[in-house]
Parts: sequence; C-alpha cells; structure tokens
Amino acid sequence: MRVVMQKVKRSQVIVAGAVVGKIDRGLNLLVGIARTDTPEVLEWMAQKCLTLRLFAQEPNDRWDQSVLDIQGGLLVISQFTLYGDCRKGRRPSFDQAAPPQQAQPLYDRFVEILRGSGLQVETGLFGAHMEVSIDNDGPVTLLLERELTLTQEG
Repeated sequence: MRVVMQKVKRSQVIVAGAVVGKIDRGLNLLVGIARTDTPEVLEWMAQKCLTLRLFAQEPNDRWDQSVLDIQGGLLVISQFTLYGDCRKGRRPSFDQAAPPQQAQPLYDRFVEILRGSGLQVETGLFGAHMEVSIDNDGPVTLLLERELTLTQEG
C-alpha cells in the first residue's frame, strides 16, 4: 500500500462538476492499493496516518500533534497510478496495482478504519475521473509505504 500524505489547509475533490468530498485543515491522502495488500497492512497504514505528528500548536513550533490531536479532516482519494512503474518503455505498467474488484473493498475498509477515529473523513469516488484541489500547508508531503512479502513479518 502506498499513501501520499499531504498536510492541507483545505482540499476538495470534484466529480462531473460536483464536489463529492471537502475538508479544511487536515490531511489529503492519495491511496494506492497493491495486489499483495492485506487487512493488516490497511490497519497499520490507517494508524500511521492518524498518529503521525505533522502539526504544530504554534507557527514555527516543532510538529508535536497528529491529525487526531487537532481533530482535523481527512480527504481520502483512491489513486492506482501510485503503482505506475515507469522504468521500462514509454508507457507506465500497473502490474503491481490491485485490480479494481480487489482494490475497492480494501480501499473501502481503509476508509472505514479511518472513520472509526471519529474524525471527519471525506472521499473521492472510486474509479472515477476526479479533479482534486489541494491547498498544501508547508508544503508538507510524505510518501508512506507498507508492503508485506512472504518472507517479511508485519
């Protein structure tokens, strides 16, 4: 699983001209699901997104608060292109990305775990063409990755 996490002042997603998800201060999460992802990976990633300290109480202070601490919002957008492999040829390969029938239930479960935090959690529309507006704060952008192999333990 890969998540591009961005600290935002505000963020929204539009599908077919209509706003389908919108948050103010919080995190924009672009989420890629791999063929090998498991419920354990989703749980680990959700907890990391909720508890990573990226916010300061005062400007220019040390980051000492999580999105949970500030009661921020989360805008979660599916993005299979995070698994685009551009090493060969002139067209990305998406072989590592989970196919939609596998990815959507995992994505939905990830969103459900995040909603269990009690925070405002908004989403895009899985599989749709989306326009995403991100007012990045900082800017702060991190790539979180968690992939389990047969020889690796949680």
